[in-house]
Amino acid sequence: MKGSIPIGRLFGISIRIHVSWFIIFGLVTWALAYNYFPATYPDWPSWVTITVSLVTSLLFFASVLAHELMHSLVAKHYGIPVSSITLFILGGIAQITEEPDRPRVEFMVALAGPLTSIVLGLVFGLLWLFLPLEAEIAIAVSFWLAWINLLLGVFNLIPGFPMDGGRVLRSILWWRTGNLERATYFASNIGQGVGLLFIIGGVFLIFYGLLLNGLWISIIGWFIRSAAASAYQQMSLQQILKGHKVKEVMSAECSIIEPEMSVDRLVNEYVLPTGKRCFAVTAEGKIKGLVALPDIKSVPREQWPDTTVEAVMTPLDKLKTVDPEEELTSAFRLLTSENVNQLPVVSGGTLRGMLARENLLSFISLKESFGSPG
Repeated sequence: MKGSIPIGRLFGISIRIHVSWFIIFGLVTWALAYNYFPATYPDWPSWVTITVSLVTSLLFFASVLAHELMHSLVAKHYGIPVSSITLFILGGIAQITEEPDRPRVEFMVALAGPLTSIVLGLVFGLLWLFLPLEAEIAIAVSFWLAWINLLLGVFNLIPGFPMDGGRVLRSILWWRTGNLERATYFASNIGQGVGLLFIIGGVFLIFYGLLLNGLWISIIGWFIRSAAASAYQQMSLQQILKGHKVKEVMSAECSIIEPEMSVDRLVNEYVLPTGKRCFAVTAEGKIKGLVALPDIKSVPREQWPDTTVEAVMTPLDKLKTVDPEEELTSAFRLLTSENVNQLPVVSGGTLRGMLARENLLSFISLKESFGSPG
């Protein structure tokens, strides 16, 4: 997810915070500091209220992280790669880079998150019950974290694909029908319906004067609805690409340039005449990196004649590459997750071609026009 900041790793998984997370963190902290805790504990000094609100908010998002981490650990247990977990304005999302290969695996991965939230809710609830009365602050924090985690767990079990409950529903439909695409179609439609109900409910709340609550619920509904439609579209595309390899779609005609070439020459002799936006930098038949328009634009124009492409290229070790024998479905996921327009096709350190997003789109368009599943 673009705009995310890496803050560390857990169990080999990159943990990131999206810039939008700071908005929701601020809103939750503000609601606790100026609404919930002052109303419940009016005798607390303001500095205590603010400090407790900050700690409670951090523990809440630690709970959200635990929810997503359990999804990820169960996925990794079944051999499904997980690249990162990102906390953002609507909670958290685990970047699970492959779809489960059977219904039982999806069921276990999807259920792991809500069960974690429910267990955390019960643990905080037990703390609230058994803490001594003198530990007023701990009791207050435990009570809020208990019900918010239980609410999070139950909310995520709503059968709105691609929410956790929707994925549980899809796994059951998949198991019953034996058809993943059909199961995704039904689960996606239900998810869009759930999203629409949220939007309608939010609008009603706005009309009743609950502007903030109504707006928030409508935003969640819009997110569920659009994510459900997008998830089905992505599944359909993956089904079209299934069974095909990168070598079938890649372009073998790749513009190759030498490391010593100046940026000025690259622009005037290659970019402007051809309109191409990306070039492979190779030496002795081995790829060293890529130069794209953003790399060129990073150099002031007056420095172009004295700057080599090697100085501005993105080195190979920082590039995402694919093998000619790799499945198109995994290459498609890589293009999507990395938000790039093309991938170098490399085998044995040698550049074999380029896989561009437009190559995939043309291939998909042709497949759809023929209506052939294979």
